[in-house]
Amino acid sequence: MKKIIPVIALLLSLKSSGQPAGSSGQTYTNPILSGFYPDPSICRVGNDYYIVTSSFAYFPGLPIFHSKDLVSWEQVGHAMNRPGQLDLKGAGVSRGLFAPTIRFHKGIYYIICTLIDKGGNFVITATDPRGPWSDPVWLPQVNGIDPSLYFDDNDKAYVLFNSIPPNNISMHDGHRTIRMFAFDAADLKVTGEEILLVNGGTDMAKKPVWIEAPHIFKKDGWYYLICAEGGTGYNHSEVVFRSRSIEGPYISYEKNPILTQRHLSRSRKDPITTTGHADLVETPDGKWYAVFLGCRPYEDDHYNIGRETFMTPVEWKDGWPLINPGFEEVQYRYPVPFPAQIKKARNNFTGNFSFTDEFNAEKLNYRWEFLRTPGENWYSLTEKQGSLSVKLLPQTCSGKENPAFVGFRQQHLKGYAATSINFKAAAENEKAGLMIFQNETHFYFLCQSVQNNIPAVELYRSVSDDKDGRTELLQSQLLPGLKDELRLKIEARGNTYAFYYATQKDKWNLLKDAADAKFLSTKTAGGFVGSMYTLYATSTGKKTANKVYFSRFETKSNDELYK
Repeated sequence: MKKIIPVIALLLSLKSSGQPAGSSGQTYTNPILSGFYPDPSICRVGNDYYIVTSSFAYFPGLPIFHSKDLVSWEQVGHAMNRPGQLDLKGAGVSRGLFAPTIRFHKGIYYIICTLIDKGGNFVITATDPRGPWSDPVWLPQVNGIDPSLYFDDNDKAYVLFNSIPPNNISMHDGHRTIRMFAFDAADLKVTGEEILLVNGGTDMAKKPVWIEAPHIFKKDGWYYLICAEGGTGYNHSEVVFRSRSIEGPYISYEKNPILTQRHLSRSRKDPITTTGHADLVETPDGKWYAVFLGCRPYEDDHYNIGRETFMTPVEWKDGWPLINPGFEEVQYRYPVPFPAQIKKARNNFTGNFSFTDEFNAEKLNYRWEFLRTPGENWYSLTEKQGSLSVKLLPQTCSGKENPAFVGFRQQHLKGYAATSINFKAAAENEKAGLMIFQNETHFYFLCQSVQNNIPAVELYRSVSDDKDGRTELLQSQLLPGLKDELRLKIEARGNTYAFYYATQKDKWNLLKDAADAKFLSTKTAGGFVGSMYTLYATSTGKKTANKVYFSRFETKSNDELYK
């Protein structure tokens, strides 16, 4: 008995710390891609792994990540980085590119995706995932969203997708189907007749909703079809069906769902919620892993950082895949997949990472995003060494054009972003600074401007129910002695933000504390995106030749959870 008690204590200790019982050595940290990186799809080519995620109305579109160990991830580019590939003009922030799937077959990488409201479903190809990727080839017959490609071992290929109910007659709200076409991978077109694979979901007697995000895998002579079910909110889940034939019939697993967190207490500590929209990958040594989206709310399903990419092991039991085996709660830490290969796990997209940009490179770092496709060249990294120069544009972030907006995802519940600006406003309509932005009607803007010809730092909040883009001034401070540089900082504290400015190095002045962060949460603001720390400049509807120079952007966190 004396020997058993310490073992039990150890197991309880590991469970409470978020580390799976029985693990030893190195662990990786969830989420593996922090912040707004939703709807992940993964594929393996040899010993290389690639992930692509949704990007909605941000440009470049479809960020691509690479790893050789499933732990050390780096961004290697975007699949859609040319204006001729991707026209996002007029798209709302949560429209644009939905739910890509990445696959590889006989030397060619394929991404299939949906451009909502403009074009529909398309496929692009490349011989190197770093690019260049082809222009989109549209698939007008694919009437739905969340398309996926499957290449069978007989070289036949298929397109799967979420679509309308049979005869477009809904049996209940949220009634959808999974459908499939054969696919000509050489000519990039669908062939034959549309095939209905799943009508409604796992159990029509329970009125299942929003069956979507289909992916097919083959194992031991079975075709496994995994799908998201329950909607993209708190009731999100992952379910599985199987068939001996690619065309079905597909039988639902009696113990579905194979992944969800909806049944757990909402008051639990450091919850991970909303899990679903999964994709699976097999390692060379026969291990399986799932990537999927999830959320980290700070309070009552409020989260500002969007839907993130998580990863857990997968176990096959009695002929079915189980995601996150041995646990109800998705864990923050798991043993690394290849302990002998990894000396030290490195991932600058997870945990308490920091990021600094001195703007000394010839191109912007891949982590920066524009709001919609740029229509003109309004920024430069070469005009002034160590600075990002930005023209003030009349467009604002409240419209649906391309404003002077350079965004970096908020990836920490607790942390900050800061930058320096060199700017002289010529009039009160000219404003430049640092914004925390969720959508066109939900943002805070910490900026430099003038009041009665005197430099001032100002904090604005959007008026959420106003479609004309009005903002309200929350706080301001005149800076009559300001010379060249103003430092701005936004600090995230879970359910609040604090806004600072400095005219001298490291001497921060609090402009406003305890601003409501829930205003930018998905639960309040709606949509599918997370918040962006944004370098932003506008002349608010008027033309000007004025510019602002941003230097040294930095963001970091010190969340107790990741210490």
